[in-house]
Amino acid sequence: MPTTALPQAAELGVALRRWRLLHRVKQAHAAQLFSVAQSTISRWENGLQAMNPDEQARLGQLLGARLSAAADQALARLVEGSQQPVHLVCDLSHRLLACSPARAAEFSLPLSALMGRSLWRFSSEAIIQREASLQALGWREQLAPPALAFDTGCNRSRVVPISAGTCRWTRLILADGSAARLVETLA
Repeated sequence: MPTTALPQAAELGVALRRWRLLHRVKQAHAAQLFSVAQSTISRWENGLQAMNPDEQARLGQLLGARLSAAADQALARLVEGSQQPVHLVCDLSHRLLACSPARAAEFSLPLSALMGRSLWRFSSEAIIQREASLQALGWREQLAPPALAFDTGCNRSRVVPISAGTCRWTRLILADGSAARLVETLA
């Protein structure tokens, strides 16, 4: 069973820097938030030092996608109203943010049991491999490809089954600067 995927040190540093700039937080204040020295924030942002698991969890809380702005809520309504099998997840944690009825019909649990929870544990091997390739593709950078289509492979889950086919991931930046991923089944 896959573990929760978190970006590597360099990606976490880039994400922290982007969060600081979007929220106008200086390194000194970020250092206070994490109870570390300002030089540690600099080393994280430059990919020179890895965060420990507690620090990664704190950063995950800061960067986690939330649908709090009106435009983000409108995006969720579009996903929830789609007749296609689509869902929206936090790009960092894979937490389910919104889901179409067609996608929810594939699940063996009620949607309420999965909403707000990470779907990562249901990933197929092909999805795990694609996720591992995102850093090399610059997925979390400004010049990232707008969308990626790939073969999903299949998993053996009855809760969130994945059949072999093609899916597309589209990375969307939400109003607060966090990122969500639109997941569409193409074939």
